[in-house]
Amino acid sequence: MIEEIGIITKTDGVLAKVVVQKRGICEGCAVQGVCKSTEEGMEIEALNPIKAKEGQTVQVSMKPQTYLKGSMLVYGMPLVIFIAGAIFGKNIGEEYFKRINSDLVAAVLGFAALIVSLLGIKIWTKKTEAKAEYKPVIEKIVN
Repeated sequence: MIEEIGIITKTDGVLAKVVVQKRGICEGCAVQGVCKSTEEGMEIEALNPIKAKEGQTVQVSMKPQTYLKGSMLVYGMPLVIFIAGAIFGKNIGEEYFKRINSDLVAAVLGFAALIVSLLGIKIWTKKTEAKAEYKPVIEKIVN
């Protein structure tokens, strides 16, 4: 489990906003859609099954498979799609655009595929951030 300690700033039914200390790893985090940067730290929306109250210090955890899935989606898929687009562009360039350097066609189609994949990930992230299985969970009250 990926665990953090934070302070609840707001509760709303089964959800709570928790501010956790911002770390260097936050900059490259794959699941950035889950949290929002504030002056105090990173504010995340977490499930609150233990009914913790505002101002309490709590332990928040996230399943490693959720983090891994987000990482693979955000980093792995764009890379694979970029390479596939470049290979496809190289083949198309050699076959149909004989007057243009096929490497240029490969670069253009590779970057176009990368942009499309990043837009797709943005859409997927917006849809999944509302699902409970992708949200961190408040496990216990620390103090």
